[in-house]
Amino acid sequence: MPRTLAPLLLAATLLLGGGTALLARADDAGLPSLGGAHASLSLSEEHRLGRAWLRQFRARAPLWHDAHAQAYVERQIARLAPHSDLPDSRTLVALVDSHQLNAFAVPGGVVGVNAGLFAFAEDGDAFASVIAHELGHLSQRHHARRMERAEQTQVPAMAAFLAGMLIAASGGGDAGMGVAMGSQAAFIQDQLAYSRRFEQEADRIGLQAMAQAGIDPQAMVRMLRAMHRLVSLQGGMPPEFLLTHPLTESRLGDVEARAGQLSVERTRDEGPLYAMIRARALLTIHRHEPRRALTRLEGADAQARRYLEALIAAEEGNVDAALSQLDALARELPDLALLPASAAEEAFAAGRIEEALERSQRLLRLMPDYLPTQRLYAEALLHQDADQAYHALRRLTEQYPEEPQLFTLLAEAAGRSGREAWGHLARAEHLQLTGEIDRAIRQLEIAERVAGIAGDPSATARIAQRRDDFLGYRETLEKFQ
Repeated sequence: MPRTLAPLLLAATLLLGGGTALLARADDAGLPSLGGAHASLSLSEEHRLGRAWLRQFRARAPLWHDAHAQAYVERQIARLAPHSDLPDSRTLVALVDSHQLNAFAVPGGVVGVNAGLFAFAEDGDAFASVIAHELGHLSQRHHARRMERAEQTQVPAMAAFLAGMLIAASGGGDAGMGVAMGSQAAFIQDQLAYSRRFEQEADRIGLQAMAQAGIDPQAMVRMLRAMHRLVSLQGGMPPEFLLTHPLTESRLGDVEARAGQLSVERTRDEGPLYAMIRARALLTIHRHEPRRALTRLEGADAQARRYLEALIAAEEGNVDAALSQLDALARELPDLALLPASAAEEAFAAGRIEEALERSQRLLRLMPDYLPTQRLYAEALLHQDADQAYHALRRLTEQYPEEPQLFTLLAEAAGRSGREAWGHLARAEHLQLTGEIDRAIRQLEIAERVAGIAGDPSATARIAQRRDDFLGYRETLEKFQ
């Protein structure tokens, strides 16, 4: 993670408490204010603020675009959410291309996960324990409660702290954090003491959810103990996760005691799936030295190691060997969509469009709703039939309206199939999803002119509707000013 982003996230999460954050854009004028956010904040307002935060986050964070890892995190959330007592079931996942051990939750149901969390958590239950903890923060609405607390303390101090955040975000790096930390040490200490109580609440909610979802609660104990050991190994410097989620002996003791009181009637075995997703994370982290990823996967499931070897072989140009290995694994594990999907992706990356389409179609006949392959199939179609690709991507964007990459592909498909106005509209959607709301509105104006010239009333009506929506998005974004 870039040095300018890490302190910004740290400042936001320290300020707003145990895993929650609001983030101000560096290129926006003015200083972010609390905007009246407190315990009376409605769930719909939290949802709008969370989606606005995510758009700004996409604009500045080093995102990890891995559809399979995202599908895995979404699967874990779906498994835990029914037992987490969430006040709002709508969630979105943001993956961060960083080796740092970190995860976070933002009001409105945004859950962020670093690639480094996969690298650190050696098994799926340990990984799930962190997700369960973050859902616990959302369940207890710690952001709204933090704002209520803040209004009872030093609002001017919070403004100064947020000014330091802006300095850090705009390139001041650690110097900006130094200003904020140095001038507000007492305030931050008070806020951290309060966040420890939030951490305890999130632990308790998370442990209960794990047990009810068929996940061993002891995995949270193992994960926290491993983090505690990491602090010692790093000379007392905690990973990013512990900077925003304080870990004390009393917290460890409480987690151990509560985990010991819980039992799981029936656990679920996901096989080597987690280890394979972890392999993808390690390969991302060690993209310049892929063989290091293999070293770090030592001791993992043998099939996961073979999977990673296949991915490395493909990167080294040995596509036939990679596909042969992936096909063999798919025969051994016929229920694991990741394997044939990965083979289709490697074929596409090697320019084998026909093969990629054939492999994707074969998988989609068995698992028609697997989004990573739906997206790959539509992208491969762009090379053969832009009209079919356009219709496929229209359906996907309607089903997944928060996926920026789908709109990038839709814009290309619209352009190639002669739907210029719809292409401009798709580009506008991508811009607003990635935090460029003013540019998005200007793109809508272009779309409107093109639709008028083409005499396309359907496009004109849709553009008018989206303009109203975009203006509402901009109004929400202004709450961060």
